[in-house]
Amino acid sequence: MTLAAHLPALQVALPLAVAPICALLTWRSTAWAIATLTSWFCLAISVAMFIQVRDHGVFSYAMGGWSAPWGIEFRIDALNALMLLLVTAVNAVVISFAHLSIQQEIEAWRAPMFYAAWLLCVAGLLGIAITGDAFNMFVFLEISSLASYILVSCGKDRRALVASYKYLIMGSIGATFFLIGVGLLYMVTGTLNLYDISARLPDADFSRPVLAAAGFITLGLALKFAMFPLHLWMPNAYTFAPHAVSALLAATSTKISIYVLLRFEFIVFQPNLDHHDIQFSSFMIPLSILAIFVGAIAAVYQGNIKRVLAYSSVGQIGYILLGVALLTTTGLTGGILHLFNHGLAKAVLFMAVGCLYFRYRTCKIDRLAGCGRDMPWTMAAFVVGGMSLIGVPFTAGFISKLYLVKGLLEQGALGIFLTILFLVGSLIAVIYIWRIIEVAYFRPRAEGVAPVKEAPLSLLVPTWGMALANIYFGIDPSLPLGLATQSAEQLILGKLL
Repeated sequence: MTLAAHLPALQVALPLAVAPICALLTWRSTAWAIATLTSWFCLAISVAMFIQVRDHGVFSYAMGGWSAPWGIEFRIDALNALMLLLVTAVNAVVISFAHLSIQQEIEAWRAPMFYAAWLLCVAGLLGIAITGDAFNMFVFLEISSLASYILVSCGKDRRALVASYKYLIMGSIGATFFLIGVGLLYMVTGTLNLYDISARLPDADFSRPVLAAAGFITLGLALKFAMFPLHLWMPNAYTFAPHAVSALLAATSTKISIYVLLRFEFIVFQPNLDHHDIQFSSFMIPLSILAIFVGAIAAVYQGNIKRVLAYSSVGQIGYILLGVALLTTTGLTGGILHLFNHGLAKAVLFMAVGCLYFRYRTCKIDRLAGCGRDMPWTMAAFVVGGMSLIGVPFTAGFISKLYLVKGLLEQGALGIFLTILFLVGSLIAVIYIWRIIEVAYFRPRAEGVAPVKEAPLSLLVPTWGMALANIYFGIDPSLPLGLATQSAEQLILGKLL
């Protein structure tokens, strides 16, 4: 068997194996270089698996040679491929950005452990995205979560410890609920493979434990991806974490939890529970609309630029869930595509904030007045990310919001009403993004703030790489759109089987 046949295992095993090596090192730069090289190798592996899915369709890998359902199956289809590309691409670019940023924020003696935790977090996210086993999902969910708590706690501000603790408490409750749900499914079916669970549920005599499992899993994951009103851990975690960590988690962590929800809903629950699709939609649509408005309005009133972006994420998760809750191919395509595009947009925004902090040593919006004149390239990248967040044409966010609106308009009169609310929410996003742009370009420099230079190239180049990705996928969205469409069709087909 060739090395190419083991790519699914290498995707997870590589960062897992390299993490303890980084922890044992004593030199900060060496740990960063090894972690960065590993991250780019992971991206290459995900690209290779994407090509295999594109050319040959769905394929699976049996860990240890034990075929499913007895062993753990790594299953790669269009949705897996899209999530793996998102996680590995964002990780590779952000960790390339992280070197100077982390030097400023974390002591040299802690840096090797920091990069070890970073790789463990990435390994967990990749494991979640690739596995087809419910309990294995839980294991990888905890690996990524525990590493995330450590990464958030490394922030320079002591409030990062409180934010990390709150994140830990909420995340642990979510993980417990998720595990209870998985346990109930195992009790009913005697298997942990998602597709095998779905195949055995029609023959099960008990529907109430399955319904309870759906509730526990949905609620547990909602805590993980910060669905309104369970989002209270997110603003402080994103605000006080190191800037590179904020970029990584905002772009990938919540997206992976939404991915897990998609898998359980469309593979396990909706095909096997009567009227569960109606219950799911009736539950998600109102909360999604509330998330859009609460997140956007809260963002308008924040004085810290990272808190603006954190509350913005609450609203943008609402857009993703709204598309998913429509339960149509178009709506689901829009939701999955926005999951990918929002990851790109939020990564460049947090990276641009990291560049600003590197020079100004603050994230307070009023203290950044005039930064657009001092750091034109940094603020230009921020503007690109902001336009993508809003959904301006020729940015990635426009394509996904266009498909979301198409999906809404397919719903008749209700869809028109929801479209109006959708557009109003996007207009509020214009307000909080414009507020930052207005301070950066049209206000004089704050009193007592000295002129600064543009960010170093080692920060600017990765930031602009992500900004250009937002523009490129707004002009030629064929790659993520094709995968999102194929994913939606496969998930809807699974629901109808």
